[in-house]
Amino acid sequence: MKKQKNFVFKCSHCGREEPKWLGRCPECGEWNTLEETSVTGRTGQTGNAKDRGIPQSVPLSSVDPLEGSRISSNIRELDRVLGGGILKHSAILVGGEPGIGKSTLLLQAAAAADTKGRILYVSGEESAGQIRMRADRLGIKEQGEKIEILCSPCLEEIQTVMESTKPAIIMIDSAQTLYSLDAGITPGLLTQMKYCVWELITWVKEHDSSLFVTAHVTKDGQISGPKSLEHMVDTVLYFEESDRAAGPGGIDCRFLRAVKNRFGSIDETGIFTMGEKGLSVVEDPSLLFLVRREGELPPGVVTAAVAEGSRTLLVEIQALTVPAKGSISRVFSDRIDQARVSRVAAAIEKHLGLRLSDQDLYINVAGGIRISDVGVELAMAAALYSARTGIPCPAKTAIAGELSLTGEVRPLRRLPGRVKTAKGLGFTSFLGPLPEGAELGSESGYTPVKNIKSAIEALSKPM
Repeated sequence: MKKQKNFVFKCSHCGREEPKWLGRCPECGEWNTLEETSVTGRTGQTGNAKDRGIPQSVPLSSVDPLEGSRISSNIRELDRVLGGGILKHSAILVGGEPGIGKSTLLLQAAAAADTKGRILYVSGEESAGQIRMRADRLGIKEQGEKIEILCSPCLEEIQTVMESTKPAIIMIDSAQTLYSLDAGITPGLLTQMKYCVWELITWVKEHDSSLFVTAHVTKDGQISGPKSLEHMVDTVLYFEESDRAAGPGGIDCRFLRAVKNRFGSIDETGIFTMGEKGLSVVEDPSLLFLVRREGELPPGVVTAAVAEGSRTLLVEIQALTVPAKGSISRVFSDRIDQARVSRVAAAIEKHLGLRLSDQDLYINVAGGIRISDVGVELAMAAALYSARTGIPCPAKTAIAGELSLTGEVRPLRRLPGRVKTAKGLGFTSFLGPLPEGAELGSESGYTPVKNIKSAIEALSKPM
């Protein structure tokens, strides 16, 4: 009887397997990427499946609801973005630029997590001594007793430690350093990342554990590696840095956002400041993005009340218009979608007769926070009008409203909460859409407007 081959040739680029060596991979077309790989003892093979027994389905009613419980990280902003805490059996991918603070966030979460189980912190980038130095700087001493450190990027070694310690939370830093002997020996390849991360996800789904994996981002701001990584995990978080100082004394801000969350909202934003003691949550983020001025506002500056998840932030919108340097006007806006700026500018030109098509438009958000709420459109229109005409807007007026292409100001969600927040921060008047079923007393200084024309007229009157 012919002896069965115990090796195959596997493409290091796409993962395709061939029974014999080929110069070019039939799947991805890359040359000289087929490498000899052993098939004995590989995870996921038939032998291991037999050891686990025949898979059986279970009735939904018999599933323990406690399997879907959450573990509090005791970091308020992280729990907010995750949807209430770290969900058991979940996999979380944290992306960000090198040096942004991903490792610091994970180490602080490991020390503060509300769990009696062990926490396994795996680093393929740093030594145990370097991690201890960071822990001492962050003030992690007594909490460090429950944290296990493993400095190895090898998947097989990580799996061995996981089986022996049965950790409640596993933190991998980072996905780009992982490698498995079954997928080759070169870390960072697309095949390596997909294979290793999937093996880790499979383990936490079968055990009472949760997984954090960090990943670097490319120059385009996307997580480096295969896009399928984001499809495999349950939650994808992006850790961003403000490109400018915000607040008094030039506070170094960090923003944590969810772009995917199977068990929570993606509208929440976690706001941190980075200091010598690591990351700290911002107690009152509304004050962080307001520029304190005395007297009148300069032309082109307004205050917008925007909704970020479950809270309201007051941010300063700054606009500048200058004659176009070419035959086509351009829009410069990195914190508000440029298409939205162009749409608002077109509505101004159509319904107010103010020419903007021969102007280069610059839009900035003080503090560097990215705004996606539609309620910023009316404030942005007021800022562009003020910048183009040179007429300043009232200093103690907050603005919120969605602007349609017909020039109408459409209703907003959580309008009373926006008005309440603005009033609590000392704003005496508020300009917004007609309220629907929400009682806004006259003492709040609320001025409802139907369209962009009536909004500009209201801003021109003393408030």
